[in-house]
Amino acid sequence: MKPDRERQGEFFILLQALLWSLFPVITILSYGFLPPLISFGWSTLFAALLFGGVLTLTHRWGEIRNRSSLRDILWATLFLGILYYGLVFFGLRYTSAGNASLIAATEVCFSFIFFHVWRKDFISPKHILGAIFMLIGVFIVLYPNTTKLHLGDLLILMATIIAPFGNYFQQRARERVSSEMILFVRSAISTPIVLILACLLREKFSIADLKTSAALILINGLLLMGFSKILWVEGIHRISVTKSNALASIAPPLTLLFAWLILHNIPTLFQLLSIVPILFGMALLSMNKRPGTGHLT
Repeated sequence: MKPDRERQGEFFILLQALLWSLFPVITILSYGFLPPLISFGWSTLFAALLFGGVLTLTHRWGEIRNRSSLRDILWATLFLGILYYGLVFFGLRYTSAGNASLIAATEVCFSFIFFHVWRKDFISPKHILGAIFMLIGVFIVLYPNTTKLHLGDLLILMATIIAPFGNYFQQRARERVSSEMILFVRSAISTPIVLILACLLREKFSIADLKTSAALILINGLLLMGFSKILWVEGIHRISVTKSNALASIAPPLTLLFAWLILHNIPTLFQLLSIVPILFGMALLSMNKRPGTGHLT
């Protein structure tokens, strides 16, 4: 029987994956009114307000004095709060929600490489085979665009390569402070940087555009970049990042479904074909090499 801690972690990750499967769809909808960095910046601002509110309700503002976690939080902010989300928001402007979700699923492959190969952990044949299947799935998604560079898909792929670095520092910081503090600092630092960058790049929007897209920005900021990220950090605090990514494999098929229902994007044959090797690869990569070695320290 699984320990309560492990069951909690799995539940948090599965719920987070369900919510996060809507993120590409909601973000693309917001682009009908706002440019990428403006959408990103306002979403991050509302996420920061949510995290600040939770810290207030739980009386955890004292954690901000914990300097031992600051370096890890700052690195997580760079890799996740700025680089990862920046690449994802720009990538979604140039690719479909389905492609973005399927390519993003390969984060489990890059997490495996980072947390196991880089740390010189034992690599089982099942894990090697799982990584190969994941790469096959990505190739199937990208195959229709092999004749020319598809910027959106490339940006999403770059984001998935960066993500494990941020998750590593985020996981370390969580050993000392709460997930809400990590995410508040990350969002509070990211928001002005992104909005300043938007001004430098002369991204334009009107107050009317912001009001029209307010519901989408609130959903992205409070629910998807806010609440679901608390679930993610709490999940990887209880189970390994690799296993978390494997459980989150329910997100790509759900995104294809939501994109079909909301954006009227009918899944392509290549997208449907890629689901099989990606899910199979995730299943293999989520298998522990030996009993009791699944949790990262």
